[in-house]
Amino acid sequence: MRSHYCGALGTSNIDETVTLCGWVDRRRDHGGVIFLDLRDRQGIVQVVFDPDTEEHFQRADRVRSEYVLRVSGRVRARSAGTVNPAMATGEIEVLGKELEVLNQAATPPFQMDEYTSVGEEVRLQYRYMDLRRQEMQERLMLRSRITTQVRNFLDGEGFLDIETPILTRATPEGARDYLVPSRTHPGQFFALPQSPQLFKQLLMVAGFDRYYQIAKCFRDEDLRADRQPEFTQIDIETAFLDEAAIMDVTERMIRELFRAVLQVDLPAFPHMPYAEAMERYGSDKPDLRIPLELVSVDDLMQQVDFKVFRGPADDPAGRVAALRVPGGATISRKEIDDYTSYVAIFGARGLAWIKVNDIDAGVAGLQSPILKFMPEEVVARMMQRLGAANGDIIFFGADRARVVNEALGALRIKVAQDLDMVADGWAPLWVVDFPMFEEEGEGGWTPLHHPFTAPACSVDELRANPGQALSRAYDMVLNGCELGGGSIRIFQRDMQEAVFRILEIDEAEAEEKFGFLLKALQYGAPPHGGLAFGLDRLVMLMTGATSIRDVIAFPKTQTAHCVLTDAPGDVSAQQLRELNIRLRQAREEAG
Repeated sequence: MRSHYCGALGTSNIDETVTLCGWVDRRRDHGGVIFLDLRDRQGIVQVVFDPDTEEHFQRADRVRSEYVLRVSGRVRARSAGTVNPAMATGEIEVLGKELEVLNQAATPPFQMDEYTSVGEEVRLQYRYMDLRRQEMQERLMLRSRITTQVRNFLDGEGFLDIETPILTRATPEGARDYLVPSRTHPGQFFALPQSPQLFKQLLMVAGFDRYYQIAKCFRDEDLRADRQPEFTQIDIETAFLDEAAIMDVTERMIRELFRAVLQVDLPAFPHMPYAEAMERYGSDKPDLRIPLELVSVDDLMQQVDFKVFRGPADDPAGRVAALRVPGGATISRKEIDDYTSYVAIFGARGLAWIKVNDIDAGVAGLQSPILKFMPEEVVARMMQRLGAANGDIIFFGADRARVVNEALGALRIKVAQDLDMVADGWAPLWVVDFPMFEEEGEGGWTPLHHPFTAPACSVDELRANPGQALSRAYDMVLNGCELGGGSIRIFQRDMQEAVFRILEIDEAEAEEKFGFLLKALQYGAPPHGGLAFGLDRLVMLMTGATSIRDVIAFPKTQTAHCVLTDAPGDVSAQQLRELNIRLRQAREEAG
């Protein structure tokens, strides 16, 4: 139906006769000459109709915004005074000769430009309209380029694209699984996969030593601002490579991706141990573009009588840390109160602070309600350790180490954003040497990654001291965002069983849930490992979008609701009977 895309035309097409199809972006009537801006996925071109083509001129006069047209005409150069440098096709226009209205359109529910201020709920309800906007078209086309580049790279490295099942069985984190009732197995359920983890490990056992998949995954998440119940992973697994080799091939993939799609050469990827990341940044995905760091002052606080600081300083599980913000003394008391409320979200019970007005004047040159609780010698040593200077503000966190890290780590990012301290560019790194487990409840353990991650120690060492065991895991971080995480996997049955026991998964439960995996590990499983990238998050970063919902064609809302199709929805009583499901009356009463 067409010979060219609208946005693909240029000066090289002058004097050619072209046929275009697209949507009316704008219509203007200038003294008997009608100008139509015709839009398709490649861009916009101006089409001019004059009264010489009377029938088609009259049709052009009747068209309105978002009508679907087929137009034929001759490409010509614009006159010098009408060139539009803001348009890719701004040096040319099409003199229209024929116009066919393929379909009319109702008045759009919102303005179809990049500056639209309509709420996200409306945009998602009319997503097919929102996706016509140039900004959204460019994002989804770039997403396609990203996946094509990833496939080409992995194909070139000898990886095989293999699909794994969507209908599987529930995982240990079963509360987050989406369950699918089975009609043919009454009372039993499939689960949608949170990850292809176990199947890709079985592919390694099967001898497909390099696997990848751009995989749909599903998780019944708690309501969070930027999570989706269905998301996409670039899933990679390989045998006979150690962590250094896996990190090398995936880093090369990301480097080539940025170079091919964005023409960006990423800087070096430093390696940072997890413990160092938590100590310096309070986060295992630090944004290295921000020059602020946390500094521990536990030893100094053990010398004060101020219980708020002394208690956590003396507690092996506690931490007292400081965050110095150069030039932050201009922050007002109201802003400090706002920051105090902000860190409370992460469990902090308050936010102590000191403003540095005159560092040479000692305590007299400092301003803070907590100074009266601290000896001058301690304050002096602390200022020296922090490198305090006039005009600084210092924030303090004192609590359990996890609370301090989360609160000050988040405050570090927020203050830097508020004070415009985030540098431009890209700051990648690898975070390595993660703990194998973290404590849960009274003496219990939970895996920091997942229970199939290999520890960096022997079975006997793991059993003797699980709290000190490190894992062979690695995360790729970019600008404070975890792009992907992976690890070397457990490939021997005795180690896998040892991990299950530490996680209080007894033999019967392990056999019930993972018997197929344990059995497979007995039949010559090779050493293997992998990494999974969050595609939605990667595209968000590369497009500069602020939400993953803006790089997914048909996303759900923050409440996991599809306002376009009104899903999830009710099903008929007959369907429920066929599935042997009876709804509890409480649901109707709650409604």
